[in-house]
Amino acid sequence: MNFAPKPTRTKAAHEWLDYLRDSEGLGGILAKTEDLAKLKIALNAALSELNLGNLAPKIEIGWHSGSQNELFLLASGASIASRLQQILPSLINELEKNGVVCAAIKVRIKPASAPWEIKPRITQQIGRKPTGLNSVAKASWESLLEKLAPDSELRKAVERLLRNNPK
Repeated sequence: MNFAPKPTRTKAAHEWLDYLRDSEGLGGILAKTEDLAKLKIALNAALSELNLGNLAPKIEIGWHSGSQNELFLLASGASIASRLQQILPSLINELEKNGVVCAAIKVRIKPASAPWEIKPRITQQIGRKPTGLNSVAKASWESLLEKLAPDSELRKAVERLLRNNPK
């Protein structure tokens, strides 16, 4: 069986950054990401200037889809959102000093996490040994023990349970 010879490759491998910078591919995404990173830095500087730098990590930023001059802020809580609403004119002025031109800022509260996400639960009982049966449980087991046949395997198991869990 004769196969056709493989064609020679004329194209060389490119760096992954070349694909990101390419205007047809992911270049637009990279440009928007870089713009958002610069915008986040400007917002952090503006908040620091207004003595609210501690709020910066709790705020997500983006441009409103309708207009490039309308900034969109997602606050992680209602108190942060209301504080941002109070300082909007000052924040717009500080952003303009940092080179960000925006006509308006919309503040929204970030949606809560989905209810199906499992969050770790911290309990105070970590490292504590079990204390044994409480009085109600012990009385129930003893009541069951009286009803079981003397030669039953279940009776032996309940006797062991009561012997190993004193209280």
